[in-house]
Amino acid sequence: MQEDFHYYATYCAAYLAGHTHKESLTIAYSAQFVDCCSRSFLDGVGGPASAATTQAQGELANARTDLLGLQDITRIWASFHFLPAKLKENYPKFRFKKWLRKYRLICDTNSELLCDTVILAKGASLQARGLAMHVLADTWAHRYFAGTPSFVINNAADFFEICTENGVPVEKTITFNHNPINADDLDEHRYTRSIYVSDENSIMNLGHGRAGHLPDYSFARYKFMPAWGEYNYIYKDNPSDYYHAFCQMVYAMKYLRGVYVNFRTDFYDWDALAVYKDEIMGILEKRQLSASADWKAFGEKLSGQEIEDFNVSKYETEYLEADTEHKDDTFLGKFFLAALAQKSLVTNKIYRTGNLLAGYSVDFEKYGFRGIADFQRLARIKRKEIEQASSINLDSIYSLADEREQEIEKHAAKNLDAVNDFINSVKEQEDES
Repeated sequence: MQEDFHYYATYCAAYLAGHTHKESLTIAYSAQFVDCCSRSFLDGVGGPASAATTQAQGELANARTDLLGLQDITRIWASFHFLPAKLKENYPKFRFKKWLRKYRLICDTNSELLCDTVILAKGASLQARGLAMHVLADTWAHRYFAGTPSFVINNAADFFEICTENGVPVEKTITFNHNPINADDLDEHRYTRSIYVSDENSIMNLGHGRAGHLPDYSFARYKFMPAWGEYNYIYKDNPSDYYHAFCQMVYAMKYLRGVYVNFRTDFYDWDALAVYKDEIMGILEKRQLSASADWKAFGEKLSGQEIEDFNVSKYETEYLEADTEHKDDTFLGKFFLAALAQKSLVTNKIYRTGNLLAGYSVDFEKYGFRGIADFQRLARIKRKEIEQASSINLDSIYSLADEREQEIEKHAAKNLDAVNDFINSVKEQEDES
């Protein structure tokens, strides 16, 4: 997906879920920032390197594809852009373990990991909510591809765009070029994609590179043959998928706000959005390279507030000027912590299936550190939260004890007064006798 959906559409979803204008901007910014938080950016602001949620083109061009390099790539792309949906599945036919490990990283919707991702953001920062919405939305756009370089999984062939002419579906052959400078030509059905490289671990075979930007255009309806599916056709209906993503985001953010007690996969807020469906589908089905202007207009109509343009540098100064002790309290600091938590979650889930494509993930508190660098930050923060909670609980206990002691003293005083009154009344009766 692109900025049009991750920023402007996410703002609309957040606002429809009950967030304020300001909260919706924070969530939308965080959702889009997932596509900007590369190591190059982190180096510039002095942030933790392992909080990277994407890789810039220059970084990918120089990326290592040995074991350690592949693990680093997979941690980033599987955690934030191609959430694995088949971690426990077997292929219908016999496949070697090496192939099967990559097959299990294929992204799809409504997975167990999606549920874990949304629940992880419960009670966390607004930045964590935005990050989770990016991951959720991408499961709809990036389904059928894996967030690891793999020719046998991610290569794709025979693309046809399904267009409607005079009310009749017509298949148009899609042609590709390999020059990223050239803009996609929607009228000629000519798009840009990565070059064909049969090397299994080539960076050209990462994610949906072999499908170009087709998965990122909300209007696109097309069919293609994925390598993992033995080159049988898969039909992709982006307008429908994107509408599902939007409705699921609204539902998920209502859950995060406490409207719903539990989060369920394959559940969407159809009823609340029924009144807007025609307008939303009109945006999604419009053939254009970017739908940002349309989503922005829709969002501003909803809230009556201006939606500022996305600015990747907006929060840099705040983070740079904060002292070490308070960096985690800044906007970027909260985002970095959310990114580390999400990466730790996904890496651990992959590792627990016996798959080392994302590297080791061992509980630092129990076994000592062997996994993601900077996981110590999460452990340290977790300990701090526990200590704070313990301190609060201890204060509550002391406060309750003081209250009980005061109540006991009051009751004791009342009882003593009652005893004295009784003794005095007895004495008075004796005197009268």
